[in-house]
Order: sequence, then C-alpha cells, then structure tokens
Amino acid sequence: MLEILFELFGEFILQVFGEALLELGLHSLAEPFKKEPNIWLASIGYALFGTIAGGLSLLVLSHHFTPAGPLRFINLFLTPVAVGLCMSAMGAWRARRNEPLFLLNRFFYGFIFAAAVAAVRFRFAE
Repeated sequence: MLEILFELFGEFILQVFGEALLELGLHSLAEPFKKEPNIWLASIGYALFGTIAGGLSLLVLSHHFTPAGPLRFINLFLTPVAVGLCMSAMGAWRARRNEPLFLLNRFFYGFIFAAAVAAVRFRFAE
C-alpha cells in the first residue's frame, strides 16, 4: 500500500514541479503582456506546454511510477485533478498576498497542463 501511495505521489510531484517551472517562466515574461489572453488560445497553449513537458520528462524519467493495470488509469485522471487543485490553491495564496496571477493559477488551466503531461507519460513511458 505504501508503494502505491509513493508511486502516485511521484507522478503528482513531477507534474507540480513542471507547472512550477512553467509558472516561473511565465512570470518572467509577463511584463509586456498586461491584457487578458484569449481563453481558447491559452487552453491550447497550456496543452501544448504540457505535451512538451511530458515529452521532456520522458528524457529524465522514462518509466511509469505506477504499475500497469487499473491504477495507471486512475492516475491518468486523478493526478491532473489534484494538480489543478494545487494550482488553484497556489492562485488563492498569491491573491491573498496581492501578487499577480496567471491563468495557470486557475484550476482549469492547471488541469489542462497536467492532463497533457499525464497523457504523454501514459502513452510513451515504459
């Protein structure tokens, strides 16, 4: 049981770390872009960034954290939800501190990014 929790936690940490790096990059590029972006283009962009991050993660960790079977399917859906909730909580924390927010600080965009990472890892990890 502990091994299963460790494997699920590993996938979660991998995706949160990837989103944190993406957010750091977005904050460094934010100054010239003050207006609200198009939500459809942003969704496609986060899905694309998630796909790229998932592919890059395969270069470092080419194996699945979860064993084959139903647990891997559960991980494919639950981890993006957990990451979306984490990014939403981070956005709420940033809002309380009056720090600038990005779309990634909302549940939906965090979920889209993490779902793309999870889909790439699900399909191509060994």
